[in-house]
Amino acid sequence: MPRFDLSPDELRVYRPEVAEPADFDEFWQRTLRESRAVAQPVRLTRVESPLRAVEVYDVVFSGYGGDPVGGWLTLPAGDSESLPAVVEYNGYGGGRGLPHEHLAWAAAGYAHLFMDTRGQGSTWGTGGSTADPHGSAPAASGVMTRGILDPHDYYYRRLMTDAVLAVDAIRQIKRVDPSRVSVAGISQGGGLAIAAAALSDGLVAAMPDVPFLCHFGRAVGLTDRDPYQEIVRYLAVHRDAVDTVFTTLSYFDGVNFAKRATTPALFSAAMLDQVCPPSTVYAARNHWAGDADIVDYHFNGHEGGLGLQWERQAAFLAGLR
Repeated sequence: MPRFDLSPDELRVYRPEVAEPADFDEFWQRTLRESRAVAQPVRLTRVESPLRAVEVYDVVFSGYGGDPVGGWLTLPAGDSESLPAVVEYNGYGGGRGLPHEHLAWAAAGYAHLFMDTRGQGSTWGTGGSTADPHGSAPAASGVMTRGILDPHDYYYRRLMTDAVLAVDAIRQIKRVDPSRVSVAGISQGGGLAIAAAALSDGLVAAMPDVPFLCHFGRAVGLTDRDPYQEIVRYLAVHRDAVDTVFTTLSYFDGVNFAKRATTPALFSAAMLDQVCPPSTVYAARNHWAGDADIVDYHFNGHEGGLGLQWERQAAFLAGLR
């Protein structure tokens, strides 16, 4: 696969102007305030499993509009107190899967909350269990265009709110040190980590891997891969909705969140990534308001660094303790 995006030297200085709505901050403050006002206490149910080195809990917390959102909480076995924590978000189409698929952070001594993804979880992996009870106008297949004609109705308003309230949720767990919470995710999960970092106070770190949902204006015109192509297919039918669609997307662009994120960050980008092109990742990283390192994988596509990147993340967090 040939390289198709900017050169490494160009990427390092790529800091594009991205449309930002005047009421961006007020929109998100109101959204979070309304959802927090109806939030219920976190519910934990101990899960019996063959795992012996970790404790597993089925988690339900209040997300957007008070909707119940599921997840898996894994803790190092024993009576340890004041654990640092990582909240992790999943890639597009996946659900929370099974507990034994998410062991690395608990094995490294962290409390780990893996959030289920509302309305997804039936495309790959071992499934999800969180519904998205909100309706939508006509949309292309997938979730990228659900409610896309109005930011108040857009699917990612709900999912990004869930991501922030997952941080609130893990801070309610008594064995977690609420001052030592980080966020992480790959692809869509990386985009959610960026949003959560911008909208949550006092995080230790954000670790977006090959993040999705960044620099929509470039991504939609640069790659012919899904999920961005869902927007292309929608606009090929709704020809008069282009300005409206991109106005909505500006409320959810990782670049606009990055401008407001001050927590230390460790990004990754893959130079052959045709799903989340490296220039879209660098657009967010180069606008990050705090310190932000990035690891490039020059010969990888959207899989990025996988296990090697996790090792780098673990070292990164250890250096911040």
